[in-house]
Amino acid sequence: MNTLLPILAVFLLANLLVALLRVARGPTPADRLLAALLFGTTGVAILLLLSFATGSAALLDAALVFALLAAISGAAFAQRAWREEEATHDDD
Repeated sequence: MNTLLPILAVFLLANLLVALLRVARGPTPADRLLAALLFGTTGVAILLLLSFATGSAALLDAALVFALLAAISGAAFAQRAWREEEATHDDD
């Protein structure tokens, strides 16, 4: 089981590289938001795998902080997009 954890971490890291391409090429802000949320989720998964593999409680704490930051950034983006949409409808 211990050999599977680093393999999964490398797979998730490759997933982050694909998400980085989406952030760079994303045609809309929503694409970039989804890629950023993917960064947060995958980063948390990698930290949890490494925490379990090494037995480090500090990595578990860092994963919890990243999960909280990802949720806050998603909510902030949604609020910003909602306000911008309201502003465009008010101009009509």
